[in-house]
Amino acid sequence: MSRRVSSKWKKTAALLKDNVLSDFVPETVGMNKASLRALLKKYEMVYVKPVVGSFGIGVMRVERTKSGYQFQANKRIHSFKNYDDMYRSILKNTNKKSYLVQKGIHLLKHNGRSFDLRVMTQFAPDRRWETTGIIGRVAAKNKIVTNFHSGGTIVTANRLLAGYTTDVEGKLKSLSRLGVNAGKAMQKAFPGVYVIGLDVALDQSLRPWILEVNTSPDPYIFRRHPKKSVFRKIMRYAKLYSEKRA
Repeated sequence: MSRRVSSKWKKTAALLKDNVLSDFVPETVGMNKASLRALLKKYEMVYVKPVVGSFGIGVMRVERTKSGYQFQANKRIHSFKNYDDMYRSILKNTNKKSYLVQKGIHLLKHNGRSFDLRVMTQFAPDRRWETTGIIGRVAAKNKIVTNFHSGGTIVTANRLLAGYTTDVEGKLKSLSRLGVNAGKAMQKAFPGVYVIGLDVALDQSLRPWILEVNTSPDPYIFRRHPKKSVFRKIMRYAKLYSEKRA
């Protein structure tokens, strides 16, 4: 099996050490009362997420508003006149877990719903990193996370990008390269990592931002890829590195 790295902070730190990848990582720091206030002042909107967690569980979107502050957890929006009251409420939602705060990226939308892209990159039989698939994830109505396990819908990356650019293939190639570079960085920091799932957001200028790196990504969302060969290759590579550690 490929090595699993649970800490989002450790994985983010590994990306930040890479001179190329660091430009694609939104500012991310450990969350406390001062750091959340500082990033809200700087960016107006941020996301807070547990250091260890999956499926988008526990992620909150926090914003400064004209009348104060608000945060959204799942579909519910909580509004506050002052920062201290909001922060106390956020802490109740963290269940005493360690959290990160990250610059908020305003995701592109498909039919009015936010989407991001999952870039699947694997250590290939020829001992080089290869991006084996890219697929889109569209958030459920009124939800802030795109994860399939949290109600998100799988849509092809081509279809999502076609609404924003005429050079879809060029954009997919650049995302593939981003995945390969991230795979190399993860394996350098954590020997034994043979697969990553890169969650990438595109902003309004189509600039990619790495939201998160998963070291045990779900391959089965690629069953929905229209090219059946994509899922077959992903599973063939997965079998190889499973045997490698057996």
